[in-house]
Amino acid sequence: MKTINIAIDGPSGAGKSSISRTVANELGFIHADTGAMYRAIGLYAIRHDCLEPEKLIEKLKNIRVELKFIGGVQRVLLCGEDVSDYIRSPEVSMAASAVSAVGEVRAHLLDLQKKIAAENNVIMDGRDIGAVILPHADLKIFLTASAEERASRRYLELREKPDCPPYEKILEDIVQRDYNDSHRAIAPLQKAEDAVLLDTSNMGFNEVVEHVTAMIREILD
Repeated sequence: MKTINIAIDGPSGAGKSSISRTVANELGFIHADTGAMYRAIGLYAIRHDCLEPEKLIEKLKNIRVELKFIGGVQRVLLCGEDVSDYIRSPEVSMAASAVSAVGEVRAHLLDLQKKIAAENNVIMDGRDIGAVILPHADLKIFLTASAEERASRRYLELREKPDCPPYEKILEDIVQRDYNDSHRAIAPLQKAEDAVLLDTSNMGFNEVVEHVTAMIREILD
């Protein structure tokens, strides 16, 4: 039986993961957050002082990243440790951007990503899903919003934490990550030619969920 693959790409802070997770739960699909995989490797690189590509490549054979779906909720395991609650900091976000530019890291995770898509009805989000990972996806969406709106959303998400950075710092990091992700030599952030562009700058969360869900239901009917 053919599986249904949905690719959702877009810049950091566009809401890809939360939208994808909510829609996947609504439709009974698996949500595969590829950004979480790179964040896990970024966390490993921070912990083991190997952010430099040469050092990281040497340690790749020791890095095991897994996605576990427990009660419909995705958990991220790094070498057997559940690191789901440790990979959302701005520091890990920047590290994820750095390690995702290393070709060997992308190859290390590619088999896992393709295996998930081959075995499940999946909504997979990331930076190059529609263009590289799932070029034959049944539906491709490029989800974006202005840098200012994405920074505001991230600030609201983090503001209750004692180490929450100021809005200006979050905006600066998002602009820098956009540049890094779109200018890297390997698998840069890009909109696939056949992807639907969805700018959510002036849309509420529920409105985006309903819009994406409706697009997917169209191809299921």
